[in-house]
Amino acid sequence: MLIGLLASATVTLPGLPGGAALPPLPPIERAPQVVFVDRNGARIGVRGGRYGPGVDIRSLPAHVPAAFVAIEDRRFYSHPGFDATGIARAAAANLAEGGIAQGGSTITQQVARLLFLNQDKTLERKAREVALAVQLERAFTKPQILGLYLSRINFGKGAWGLEAAAWRYFNKPASRLTVREAAMLASIPKSPTGYNPVDQPARNAERTKLVLDAMVETGALPAKGRAAALKETPRVWTRAPEASAQYFVDWMDAQARRRAGPVRQDLVVETTLDLPLERSAEDALRGGVSRGAAQGVQQGAVVVLDGSGAVRALVGGTDHLTAPYNRATDARRQPGSAFKPFVWLAALEAGRTPDSEVVDEPVTLEGWSPANYEPGFLGAMSLETALARSVNTVAARLADEVGRDTVASTARRLGISTPIPTTPAMALGSGLVTPMDLAESYGAFATGGRQVEAWGVSRIRTAGGRVVWSRPAPAAPKQVIDNPALSDLNRMMRQVVSTGTGTRAALPGRDLAGKTGTTSAYQDAWFAGYTGGIVTVVWLGRDDNRPMTGVSGGSLPAEVWRNVMSAAVKRLPSGPIPAGPPPPELPPDVPEVASPPAAPEVPMPTDPGPETEEPQ
Repeated sequence: MLIGLLASATVTLPGLPGGAALPPLPPIERAPQVVFVDRNGARIGVRGGRYGPGVDIRSLPAHVPAAFVAIEDRRFYSHPGFDATGIARAAAANLAEGGIAQGGSTITQQVARLLFLNQDKTLERKAREVALAVQLERAFTKPQILGLYLSRINFGKGAWGLEAAAWRYFNKPASRLTVREAAMLASIPKSPTGYNPVDQPARNAERTKLVLDAMVETGALPAKGRAAALKETPRVWTRAPEASAQYFVDWMDAQARRRAGPVRQDLVVETTLDLPLERSAEDALRGGVSRGAAQGVQQGAVVVLDGSGAVRALVGGTDHLTAPYNRATDARRQPGSAFKPFVWLAALEAGRTPDSEVVDEPVTLEGWSPANYEPGFLGAMSLETALARSVNTVAARLADEVGRDTVASTARRLGISTPIPTTPAMALGSGLVTPMDLAESYGAFATGGRQVEAWGVSRIRTAGGRVVWSRPAPAAPKQVIDNPALSDLNRMMRQVVSTGTGTRAALPGRDLAGKTGTTSAYQDAWFAGYTGGIVTVVWLGRDDNRPMTGVSGGSLPAEVWRNVMSAAVKRLPSGPIPAGPPPPELPPDVPEVASPPAAPEVPMPTDPGPETEEPQ
């Protein structure tokens, strides 16, 4: 409402030499902001200009602006932009100090400085400040000036303006601030680093009492109201309530701007993120990294997709403030054995079954001989057991037999977009993938064989509600896995969780499937898994690519995954893993081929230990 208003008339400032006329007020400029909200409308982040829209005083409880006026400028509603009494008092203090110790600035003068000037403590700047303040008083009403002030001041911790401060410290809009909360915020502008309630809670509490006293003295608050306010115990968010979603907002920002076009006004981007689940995923990841610190774990990532590909949680690291690189979408890491399902799927589509016999024995391919984690070889076993135990020799031979180009094509068909090498070691995950890529590709296993593509923007609208862009109705998803291969693979992936390398991921009563992944020298550790309609991928490692100590996909990543999924199944629709489409019927004149006899089962250890691959 206030942006772009100008003062067209000139005024004469009393007290200036010769009563010189003042030039017109410069234009007030503000870059537009893009506000991101989660699927339930909760604010998760802001990008764009530093300042939000001008605060409308009429939308605030009376005690909110009163708190700022009482402590900052008691004569705000009566002075013409400058307070002669305040200036005289400041001048006396400055004389006593031998310099500029006090400014004596009114709220209007502070607005002039915030909008048009710098913070230099010089007499020349002060004179310009007073002149501009008089112009502001001619151009705007008192509520408008106070609204400009509240929308521009620095509240510390990255919060500029009252609305941002209310969300940062109390996770609520400014219209819902209590008397105590308003007084706490009014305490901050004097020194955003010295009085904010996160870094300086004791100093903020002391100054809050001064604000409340000032409100009583100015008649803005009865004495009983002060006593009631002091009994309030507001929750102060030590970390920004939106902090956990910043990796997701980074990922969405560029996509939203491409869809909205040039941003010339404030926009609201409605996303698919589920903020409570996002916080649970962040807590789970940070807990896992903390537990693994002694083993060299430093970073991690989590991606959660629903059956439509909507991103419900995306954590790109342990702390966006200190480590903003988004490992969930940008980090390319070796998936290790988390790549093996693509090998097994290619074999199933070539005619093998979970009961097909394979042999764990020495194998050499183009001069390379893979080894298993456990010494020795187990001999004959079923294809199902080989996947559950993540047997490397079987994986390498299987990829060679069905064709490594075929395996690569299978992975690309499901959603792996990064280059896939076709060397013999490709079966053990020697290529590079992102956690997002792996989540999309595993999504086909969780949706009855349908292709899953991640997305995060539902709608973009102006702050006034006009729709700028809306996600079109999705086309029918492409079927990328058919039966019986899909059902057979899901059967084997369930076995990974129930008796194989992924037992630590199990959730009682849930139909779960997944795969562990551990690269050579423990540089990367993964767990990728799913239930019906939800797929989650967890990665742990280090940015410097140095090895961890004994961290396998079946250990900490599986535990983090279990903690994330236990929250996800409570927040999102889920169910048993879907069976997928029925297999094609055989022509009447083609006899059905009997399945080969089952291979002897190798007893499964209760704790198979970590898996590993040969160095690539």
